[in-house]
Amino acid sequence: MLAGFSPVQAGDGAREIQVATRTLSFLDGGPTGKVVFAIVFDPSKPASVAEKDQVMAALGSGMAASGVTVVGKPVDISALSSAGDAGALYLTRGVNYAAAGAYAKSKKMLSISSDMACVQSGACVMSVAATPKVEIVVNSATAAAIGARFKAAFKMMIREI
Repeated sequence: MLAGFSPVQAGDGAREIQVATRTLSFLDGGPTGKVVFAIVFDPSKPASVAEKDQVMAALGSGMAASGVTVVGKPVDISALSSAGDAGALYLTRGVNYAAAGAYAKSKKMLSISSDMACVQSGACVMSVAATPKVEIVVNSATAAAIGARFKAAFKMMIREI
């Protein structure tokens, strides 16, 4: 289900968002239809802005996978409350993970990043890496805190911490 991606450069936000989009189908009682991902970035950090730009370009007018169409909404880390109707947060590298993670937990939102440090800190539920191979790591305690449960088939493909 997560296979079939074309090769891209390491650290390419486009590939990570593809993987993140496909993981939604593995949530028990997960979303269907249109899902807004708030793409959280820090405008003072060029790498964060670059990843946001890659992710937004990849999503375009929407990325479909398994009954879900993900659309992106760029959100400055200093204005998290403007995430509003978002169904999940995608945290770019270098944002304040603690602040974004606290916001996501308070809203019971899925939080995803391409940065393993976000998951290790407990701020993100999931980290996704696409190169050199697909790797998904889930923080079990953070997932439980927001009420996210994953299907057994997904748990066989990931690493939990």
